[in-house]
Amino acid sequence: MLGALLLEANHIVSTEHLIDAVWDEDPPSSARSQVQICISALRRLLTFLPVEAEIVRRSPGYQLSITPEDLDAYCFESLVQEAGNLAQAEDVLGAAEMLREALSLWRGPALSGVASQVLESKALRLDESRLTAHETCIDLELELGRHHELIGELTDLVQRNPLRERLRGQLMTALYRSGRQAEALDVYRAGRAHLIEELGLEPGEELRQLESAILAGDESLLLDSPAHVTATAASASVPEQPAAVLSVAPHQLPTDIPDFTGHRSLIETAESFLRGKDAEAVRIVVISGKAGVGKSSLAVHIAHRLSDEFPNGELYRDVRGSQPQTVPPADTLGTFLRSLGIPGPAVPSSVEERTATYRSMLANTQTLVMLEDVESEAQVVPLLPGSAGCAVIITSRTRLTGLPGALQLPVDVMDQEQSLELIGKVIGPDRVAAEPVAAAELTQVVGGLPLALRIVAARLAARPHWSLASMVGRLADERHRLDELAHGEMVVRKSLSLTYESMDERTRRLLRLLSVAESVTIPCWFAAVLLNDDAYRSMDRLEQLVDDQMLDVAGVDAGGDPRYKFHGLIRVFTRERLHENEDEPTRLTVLGRVTGAWLHIAEEAHRRLHGGDYTLLHGSAPRWKLPGHHLDRLLESPLDWLERERGNLCAAVMQAAEHGLDEACWDLAVTLVSLFETRSYFEDWQHTHGKALIATRSAGNLRGMSALMCSLGSMHLNQRRPSLARPLLESALAQFRELGDEHGTALASRNLGLLHYRQGELDRATELYRQALTGFRLHTDLVGEAHVLANMAQIELDLQQYAAAEDRLNRALEIVRETSSRRVEAQVLNKLCKTHLLSGDYERAEQVEGTVLRMVRDIGDIIGESYALQNLGIVYGRQRKFDTSERMLRQAVEVREGIMDHLGASQIRLDLAEILTVKGDTTEALAVAEKALAMFQERQAEQWSRRADEIVATLLDRG
Repeated sequence: MLGALLLEANHIVSTEHLIDAVWDEDPPSSARSQVQICISALRRLLTFLPVEAEIVRRSPGYQLSITPEDLDAYCFESLVQEAGNLAQAEDVLGAAEMLREALSLWRGPALSGVASQVLESKALRLDESRLTAHETCIDLELELGRHHELIGELTDLVQRNPLRERLRGQLMTALYRSGRQAEALDVYRAGRAHLIEELGLEPGEELRQLESAILAGDESLLLDSPAHVTATAASASVPEQPAAVLSVAPHQLPTDIPDFTGHRSLIETAESFLRGKDAEAVRIVVISGKAGVGKSSLAVHIAHRLSDEFPNGELYRDVRGSQPQTVPPADTLGTFLRSLGIPGPAVPSSVEERTATYRSMLANTQTLVMLEDVESEAQVVPLLPGSAGCAVIITSRTRLTGLPGALQLPVDVMDQEQSLELIGKVIGPDRVAAEPVAAAELTQVVGGLPLALRIVAARLAARPHWSLASMVGRLADERHRLDELAHGEMVVRKSLSLTYESMDERTRRLLRLLSVAESVTIPCWFAAVLLNDDAYRSMDRLEQLVDDQMLDVAGVDAGGDPRYKFHGLIRVFTRERLHENEDEPTRLTVLGRVTGAWLHIAEEAHRRLHGGDYTLLHGSAPRWKLPGHHLDRLLESPLDWLERERGNLCAAVMQAAEHGLDEACWDLAVTLVSLFETRSYFEDWQHTHGKALIATRSAGNLRGMSALMCSLGSMHLNQRRPSLARPLLESALAQFRELGDEHGTALASRNLGLLHYRQGELDRATELYRQALTGFRLHTDLVGEAHVLANMAQIELDLQQYAAAEDRLNRALEIVRETSSRRVEAQVLNKLCKTHLLSGDYERAEQVEGTVLRMVRDIGDIIGESYALQNLGIVYGRQRKFDTSERMLRQAVEVREGIMDHLGASQIRLDLAEILTVKGDTTEALAVAEKALAMFQERQAEQWSRRADEIVATLLDRG
């Protein structure tokens, strides 16, 4: 989120853009509240930076205000621009030094580690600017005669960017000027071999000219002027053969689509590129995308718009790359040569001769070539003209990244506005306007896929008596959705089947099995679990599915591994194939492995957070274990991993519950409380446990039911809902005792003890705490033991037994520090701060709570942060540091409001009202206290209402 704000610094960034940046196309229902929480956290972090920066609310989002000079990206661009000015003024030395200063600002790839498709393109543009500036800097330094010093740097750059011909030419020049002619030629030959082996292409004309000049020992290369070097190299090139004159001007493009809709930016980009009159090589545009996304329609539309730019005509061929029988290059070349006027008997027999003749025919012409449904670079390279006046438009379901200099245009599905426009053009805008809700639902159910949209629109156009709502109803059943998406020759299932059938069986099976799990996004290790296979081989198959456009890359995770996702209709298609090819026991076995993998990683995350399986019950569900080194990478920060995978983990609980995997679903649900409690995800807590409770009840799984009820009771305690917590905790305690589960009994006793404490029943609370303490000690549950000791100390604090409380808390602290549970350690320290506060030792209280605040912020414990801020506010108030106290308490209120804990925020407001009163701001104090009172009355919190009422009455009397 910080990256998104910084990339648009001093401009408003909408909340929707921030949500897209973080979650791409799958935001959770709580996305807006999470954005608010993150913004609050960023605001606090910015206060620690040595720059003037703040995030302010500006409708419809937020704006990060910062001095441009404090942004590296701004400084980099300014320095590059200034270097350009110096170079134009012929200050070569100054320009080179300025560019070196600009390059020194970089510390690695832009936005490294940020997994966001929305931000990826901007990061790539920054990286490209960096490399271009580096090349320009080296040109200037070569002109200054620094060729000796540049050889090492250039060698490294060429190795990291082997297809960058400008860098290779600079290295050849530096070596030649250093008297190393043979090595310069070796650099050229290595580059040529790499290009031929990888792409089947020869080096560009400029590099070939440079090689010729070095072979000839051209002394002009030793001069300092790069411009002179270029001219000299050009003069050493071999003269071109005269081109043949075309006897005909072919016009083979398919018919344009009159109601073509959308992709305006792609069209403008393609046209600008293809109109480039100063191009030094053939211009190539590669339009890629999944089946049905409209690649061909877009390509034909662009080609027709540019037909006037290519007076020598257009060649077109569908090479059928996605079908079993592809069209070989030799056949396409033969067709093209005949179209260009060569009689059939005169067409050469070999591919090489046909290619040479074809390129000779197109030399010095302006001809547009369109190749549809290309499978690979090898299928297209012989069909590329050699003349810079020509251009090629290619469509492919595979990303053809091996064509140097090609403009890559990945085509995505349409957004809602474009989708509605397309439907309206086919059936008439009046029908769309008459049913706006149903129209929007239609676009969503087909995921904006243009082929599906055209089919839906065509069926509606053919049946004017159908309502749009009726079409939505026909598409609602996922099992028959693809049956509905067929009209005449337009069939979504057929289009997807072509790609599916072209894969090998192992890859097809992986694609089918990927639809087993209801995952938001798919991590790279998923394939190994599905296939029960080696992780690396399986990951290669995922990448093959991406290349085949049956799977999309959703981003990159924190460890640098890619994540994947399905388009909705492709998921429907793969589920059809799943049910056709895999029986129910197999599907259930695979789902069990998937759930077992999530459970294995989640419980390991809990262990690393707390130092063991403390305060947690486990069941007997089988685990699918990832290799240790892979687990270490994933769980470098366990809580962050749980946060990133929250959507998938919750989905795994739901799916396990729906398919009767009761042991796995309750175990995973209670394990996730490590995340839910720390980050206040109460909706997820409630939803996962509710589903798991239904599954365990249905299976008669008493232990699972008890664990879930105990956990739900704890959730209600966190939310200050004792009336909901009590029956759950009492039922769990009784059931655990009946089962003889002493660990479960200890957990339920601890939670029930806290409930009785909050209701003022100290004797009953103490009794339950002692029972819990015995059970935790019996099971060596250190965190549980420390937690209960801290709760017992709280009772002693209430009874003003400060020495006893401090002694008990110190014992709890010793125990919890044997684990990794920093959250519980912070909770114990919180109570220790209260002990010092009540005994009048404000200095020690401040020291302890300052430590707590750093700890909870470090681990991302939002609730813990609010408590720490509140306690510090009270401590500073006792020290008569009223301004600091007010600031801390206001921050605590903001944190509580950010997690929707309005009751907790109102409790802190009472402390704030007291500080404001002492400062003499009674008007503000009264407003704060009255706001708190209204919340207490709304929630029927009688004890807090009485306290608030007393404060309000006192302030009114003063007024």
